[in-house]
Amino acid sequence: MAVPFPIVDAHQHFWDPRINYHPWLCDQPPIPFRYGDYSALRRPYLPADYVADAERHRVTKTVYVETEWDPRDPLGEMRYVERLRRECGFPTVAVAQAWLDRDDVDATLEALVQFDFVRGIRHKPRPGQMEDGRWRAGFGRLAQRGLRFDLQAPWTQLGEAVRLAGDFPDARIILNHTGLPADRSREGIAGWKNALQALAACPNTAIKISGLGVRGQQWTAESNRDIVLASIEIFGIGRAMFASNFPVDGLCASFDAIATGMREILRSFAPPEQRAFFHDNAVRIYDMERT
Repeated sequence: MAVPFPIVDAHQHFWDPRINYHPWLCDQPPIPFRYGDYSALRRPYLPADYVADAERHRVTKTVYVETEWDPRDPLGEMRYVERLRRECGFPTVAVAQAWLDRDDVDATLEALVQFDFVRGIRHKPRPGQMEDGRWRAGFGRLAQRGLRFDLQAPWTQLGEAVRLAGDFPDARIILNHTGLPADRSREGIAGWKNALQALAACPNTAIKISGLGVRGQQWTAESNRDIVLASIEIFGIGRAMFASNFPVDGLCASFDAIATGMREILRSFAPPEQRAFFHDNAVRIYDMERT
């Protein structure tokens, strides 16, 4: 059964490694990956594929997130996205690639904001990188241009993110993939919760609930219920967003299984809270009304 309101998918990808260079999709050997074998992803995934995957759900807007495109050509990815938007209507907005510690960061950011659908930047930081002065200088340029920062890092790095959010209160930091709670042991979950609580105490942060697959296991509502509910409790319903991470999370479950499972987990929430999670928060946080 479809939700009684449209859905915004706050994190999804398209790619075509036949014509574009993505090192992790094109090169051999494959890189180590948190879900294990990802050979099923090394093929084109285009808007028609996404529409087919999401057909039982009324997805009307999406946030495209950079796909580790050729790091020598971050603007090329947005030109590709621009063509997809013109031909297919998806995605609605995009989070682009930029390397915040490079000499050309100013020129790259200035070029990226010329695309009227670009809303943010993702640069996956190495451990310790969020404390590096050169990287921080690049990070400080984002808010000046109205760009958000999509943070993909395991929860063990979130102490750095807390200091970053505190030192740059005008920056908007959106945690990707629920802080990657892959360790489901009692100690792992306790550490993840503590890290999320510290980050959520920073008012300039939000969270996308996705990336909850566990290697070798199917995604189910029951296995992820506590993680989802804890994330919403910690950040509040106004700063949490539904995201599919498709096609990547397709390694763990179908789009329908994930979206329906998330509906089931939030069944006890009031209808306005459900709409906020599945739609309104992403529209507001990614400024999607002006597209």
